[in-house]
Amino acid sequence: MSQRGVDAVFQAMFLLTDMRELFRKNAPFPDFEEEDKAQAEKIIEKLKKQISVIEQEVL
Repeated sequence: MSQRGVDAVFQAMFLLTDMRELFRKNAPFPDFEEEDKAQAEKIIEKLKKQISVIEQEVL
Protein backbone atom coordinates (compact mmCIF):
# COMPACT_ATOMS: atom_id res chain seq x y z
CA MET A 1 0.00 0.00 0.00
CA SER A 2 1.28 3.46 -0.86
CA GLN A 3 1.66 6.42 1.46
CA ARG A 4 -1.67 7.69 0.11
CA GLY A 5 -3.39 4.53 1.34
CA VAL A 6 -1.75 4.70 4.75
CA ASP A 7 -2.76 8.35 5.09
CA ALA A 8 -6.34 7.42 4.18
CA VAL A 9 -6.41 4.79 6.92
CA PHE A 10 -5.27 7.30 9.52
CA GLN A 11 -7.69 9.97 8.28
CA ALA A 12 -10.53 7.44 8.48
CA MET A 13 -9.56 6.60 12.05
CA PHE A 14 -9.55 10.28 13.01
CA LEU A 15 -12.97 10.73 11.42
CA LEU A 16 -14.32 7.75 13.34
CA THR A 17 -12.99 9.35 16.52
CA ASP A 18 -14.89 12.53 15.63
CA MET A 19 -18.03 10.45 15.14
CA ARG A 20 -17.47 8.73 18.48
CA GLU A 21 -17.26 12.13 20.16
CA LEU A 22 -20.64 13.04 18.69
CA PHE A 23 -22.15 9.86 20.10
CA ARG A 24 -20.60 10.51 23.51
CA LYS A 25 -21.89 14.09 23.49
CA ASN A 26 -25.43 12.80 22.95
CA ALA A 27 -25.22 9.77 25.27
CA PRO A 28 -27.16 7.92 26.47
CA PHE A 29 -29.59 8.76 23.66
CA PRO A 30 -28.29 9.17 20.10
CA ASP A 31 -30.94 11.77 19.27
CA PHE A 32 -28.93 14.31 17.32
CA GLU A 33 -29.97 17.92 17.04
CA GLU A 34 -29.82 19.52 13.58
CA GLU A 35 -26.30 20.86 14.15
CA ASP A 36 -25.07 17.42 15.21
CA LYS A 37 -26.81 15.77 12.26
CA ALA A 38 -25.11 18.18 9.87
CA GLN A 39 -21.74 17.49 11.48
CA ALA A 40 -22.33 13.73 11.32
CA GLU A 41 -23.26 14.01 7.66
CA LYS A 42 -20.01 15.87 6.89
CA ILE A 43 -17.97 13.30 8.80
CA ILE A 44 -19.65 10.42 6.99
CA GLU A 45 -19.05 11.99 3.57
CA LYS A 46 -15.37 12.50 4.37
CA LEU A 47 -15.17 8.95 5.68
CA LYS A 48 -16.65 7.60 2.45
CA LYS A 49 -13.93 9.40 0.49
CA GLN A 50 -11.21 7.89 2.64
CA ILE A 51 -12.74 4.41 2.30
CA SER A 52 -12.75 4.88 -1.46
CA VAL A 53 -9.03 5.69 -1.41
CA ILE A 54 -8.36 2.63 0.76
CA GLU A 55 -10.32 0.43 -1.66
CA GLN A 56 -8.34 1.79 -4.62
CA GLU A 57 -5.06 1.14 -2.85
CA VAL A 58 -5.86 -2.33 -1.53
CA LEU A 59 -8.13 -3.95 -4.11
